[in-house]
This record gives sequence, C-alpha cells and structure tokens, in this order.
Amino acid sequence: MSYASRTCRDFREKAAATTRRGFLHAGVLGTAGLSLASLLRSESQAASEQRGNKSGNNVILLWMRGGPSHIDMWDPKPDAPEEFRGEFGTISSCVPGIQLTDMLPKTAAVMDKWAIVRSLTHTDAGHSTGDQMCFTGYGPGRQPDENIHPSCGSIVSEQLGQLNPELPAYVMIPRMVPGTGSAYLGVAHKPFETQADPAQPGPFKLPNFSLAAGLSVDRLSSRRDLLTDLDKLRAQVDASGRMEGTDKFGHKAWELLCSPAAQTAFDLDSEPQAIRERYGFMPAFDPGAADRCGAPAWSQRMLLARRLVEAGVRLVTVDLRWWDTHVLGFDSLRRGFLPRWDQAYSALVEDLTERGLMERTLVVAWGEFGRTPRVNNNAGRDHYPNVFSAALCGGKVKGGRVVGSSDSKGAFPKDRPTPPHDVLATIYDHLGIDVAKQYLNEAGRPIRALPFGEPIRELF
Repeated sequence: MSYASRTCRDFREKAAATTRRGFLHAGVLGTAGLSLASLLRSESQAASEQRGNKSGNNVILLWMRGGPSHIDMWDPKPDAPEEFRGEFGTISSCVPGIQLTDMLPKTAAVMDKWAIVRSLTHTDAGHSTGDQMCFTGYGPGRQPDENIHPSCGSIVSEQLGQLNPELPAYVMIPRMVPGTGSAYLGVAHKPFETQADPAQPGPFKLPNFSLAAGLSVDRLSSRRDLLTDLDKLRAQVDASGRMEGTDKFGHKAWELLCSPAAQTAFDLDSEPQAIRERYGFMPAFDPGAADRCGAPAWSQRMLLARRLVEAGVRLVTVDLRWWDTHVLGFDSLRRGFLPRWDQAYSALVEDLTERGLMERTLVVAWGEFGRTPRVNNNAGRDHYPNVFSAALCGGKVKGGRVVGSSDSKGAFPKDRPTPPHDVLATIYDHLGIDVAKQYLNEAGRPIRALPFGEPIRELF
C-alpha cells in the first residue's frame, strides 16, 4: 500500500459518519406509464441502429447548477488577500501536496480516489448558455434555454442505445435543465425524467410507475388490453411519426413493470439503513431542514444515481442546484452546501469503490462556471467562467491527481487551460463514443457530435 493510500485510510478511519433518513417507494406502471412505453419504443429503435462500444461502462454527471466556487471548494488560495481567499481555511488532503477548503474534510479523506481539474475555462457567464456549452459542446439557440444541439446523454443514447434492455439509456434526476435535450436527434433520445424527486418530503413514486388509486398488482392483468388500446390511440394522434409498433411496446412496458431490474433500481427501500444514512440528509423526515441550512436536500439524488448505473443505465445526470451564491454566499456554503456535498460525494466515491463499480463508472462533478475571485459587497461571489474546477473519479481516472492550475488569486488559468469540450471528450472516451460522427441538424447541415476537444489524458 502506498504512502498516500495509507494516509487516506487513516483519514477515513477518523471521519465520523453522519446520519440521514429517507425512503423511496417505487410503484408500478399503469395507464400513467404511457410515456415510459413510448420511451422504450424509441430507445429500441435507437438500439437497433446503434454502433460502437458495447461495453458496460456508464457515467454519472453531478451537475452543480449555478456555478460552485472553485476557490471555496477545490482550489483554495490561502496566501491571497482576504478579499480573494474568502472566509474559509484550507486543509491538507490524504494525498500530500493537495489542499482543499477546510469545509470538505470527508472528501479530503478520499482524495486518493478522485482527481481535480483546476484550469477549466470558457467565456460565457450565463447560466443557461453555460449549461448548453457544458452539456453539448455548442452554444444555445435564439433562446438561452433552447437546445439546438443534442446533449452528451442524447449522443450516448443514439450511438450506444440501452445497456440494460429493461432500463432507459439516459436518465435525468429529477427533470431536464437547459442543455440536456436531444435537439435534432429527436424524442427517441430525450432523457427519461424521474419527475418525482427524492429530495422532496414524503413518499417518492415515479409518475411513470404509478397506478390509479385502489388498483393492485393482482388486478393489472385485466388492464393489459386497456394499456394496448391507449397506446394505439396515442400513436394515432402523435404527429412525429415515431409511434409505430405500439402493441409490441405496450408489452415491453408491461415487461418493465414486472422486471426485477427496474423495480430494484428505483426502490431505495431496499438500501440498508446504514447506506442511506451514509449519504446524508433525508427530507421525508425533516421537511424544513433544507430551508434552515440554505441548501437543497439532493443527497438522495446521488444515491439514486448510483442505483441506476449499477442496474445498467448508461448515463445519469443529477441536478444538484443551486450554487448561485451571490448574496451571503459563505453563510450558505458553511451551513448547507459544503457539509452536504462533503458527506454525499465522499459517500458516493466510497460506495462505488466498495461495490466494484469504479472501473466502469465515470463520475464527473462540475457546474457551468466558477465564481469571481474577488468577494463582492454581499459576502458572496458572482458568475465567473474564466477559470473553474471539476472533480472526476472512476473509469481510467487515477485518484490523487490535479490537472492544471489557476493563478495566485484564482482569476485565470496558470497552466493547461482546458475547455469544457475536453471534459465531454473524456466522457465520450470512457464510453467509446465516436466524436467525429455527424448528424443532420434541422436545416439538413451535418454537425459533429463534438466540435473539438481531447480527453484529459493527464487524469489517466
């Protein structure tokens, strides 16, 4: 065992696990599940045309929407003037020479398992337009929220199709954000949105798995004809022409309903209590906690993502908003965002490792930009795309590495300036995506899957 690994082991042995409570009840598919039947129909069409990598690799994208502060998380500047370094101190991680903010002791204790890119850069300071850049590699349409190019998840769906025929290829928890659509690839490659949110109080039941009140599984067989009839009706009124074979896909939806893989993937009740507590706070038992601490309770979204990739979803994007810390930013980070992130991210890293999933699962955590190096007059930081950071682990990524650096004030890349396209290229490399493949856009013009970019090989 290396010195770094032994040191990290000692850190982890000293780290105390905090607790959380929660549950996820997966229901079953009824007439409300027509959208899932349609999704399965479309994905089967895609799978019949897929080319490229047939491996079992998959990806979790932890999307820290709003823009997390690089200086206050992964790239602290302890020697900068106070108006730049902010209110937090620094701690040494378990890997000698790598420091993090002192608000992240648990992630510092597993630094040997993940890596940091500290020199990401682009020029767009808008939330939705930055989203588009980081998910698609292209800019937005006329409206900031408009996907005119397909997201990385949609590209993965089109080229690889389903990894597990009983589950979608591309899932969004809980719903789409700008940049995550399928654009000219069509509805076949939109993400399956859970809609329901494990971060919200109360029972969690996916709308697509919900039955009408009073309808039991025992009575479902008498409703199969109704599901088929409704699928036929939907096919008649659908204007896209993509609804062929409704009988077949009605049966496919029924098979998913009865599938142990699907039922297990969406049922957090099967998780041991210790694992649920390990990830952190559960809003079902304390609905006011998110407001009190100033951060959303997205810990359970991360646990659901782990369950989905373990079950065979190729790419899961998790919305971890809202890191837009303009006003009283340090207070929000101190009381909510950073402690919650520290617990949930370190739990995910350790959980994937213990389950033997790290080699095939690449986890990318980032947002659309960073925050201004200079603290503003409201004790916060503003939008800043000139330099920011991302955390990566799994796949070929070697833990305990730092790629690139920012200058002494965290204002610009000091070395190895890295566009978001290189992160996308790293994701595609892990999955075996052909980035040079061209698709016809709405105007009939051929567009590459990724306009440019290279995998960040220093991570490997």
